Amino acid sequence: MSHSPSDKIALFIDGANLYATAKTLGFDIDYKRLLKEFQSRGTLLRAFYYTAVIEDQEYSSIRPLIDWLDYNGYTVITKATKEFIDASGRRKVKGNMDIELAVDAMELAEHIDQMVLFSGDGDFRSLVEAVQRRGVRVTVVSTIASQPPMIADELRRQADVFTDLVELQSKLGRDPSERPAQRERGHVPKFLQEPKGNDPLD
Repeated sequence: MSHSPSDKIALFIDGANLYATAKTLGFDIDYKRLLKEFQSRGTLLRAFYYTAVIEDQEYSSIRPLIDWLDYNGYTVITKATKEFIDASGRRKVKGNMDIELAVDAMELAEHIDQMVLFSGDGDFRSLVEAVQRRGVRVTVVSTIASQPPMIADELRRQADVFTDLVELQSKLGRDPSERPAQRERGHVPKFLQEPKGNDPLD
């Protein structure tokens, strides 16, 4: 894939999908390295990260990540999940970010040369097609290394470039030795305890 340094790039990360894909492949994403990798490929205009957040939960395990991403160059889009009871009486959680991601991608399409979509969700096929019609090259990052593959076949075929997350592991993977030792539930790193606004670096 030819990278022109003048290419304007936007990343669209389907948070839950990328997390599940990396977990299936057995590694953690280092989001700082992920930004660096794509900054080296052109002019990175935006890095969107989409995730649903469970409301009314005192401590959400994803909260520290969201806060960190927010401070470190990502545009974080969250939506409260909806709980509902399905036909068989089971509690289900609905928190789909597809529409938000699609709207942002369509709005940004005329300003970018490349779109990088971190998702294997087949629902995005028509979005990819629509963005391509506006002259944007689309790279989809997911994996076919898992059983079953994490990417829908129709999405992989629609993309201009398909990159298997396995190939990016050496560039985006977090070094297992860097993993924080204290992982007890509810522990929030010191730098995340400050409310936003009191940060001298702001």
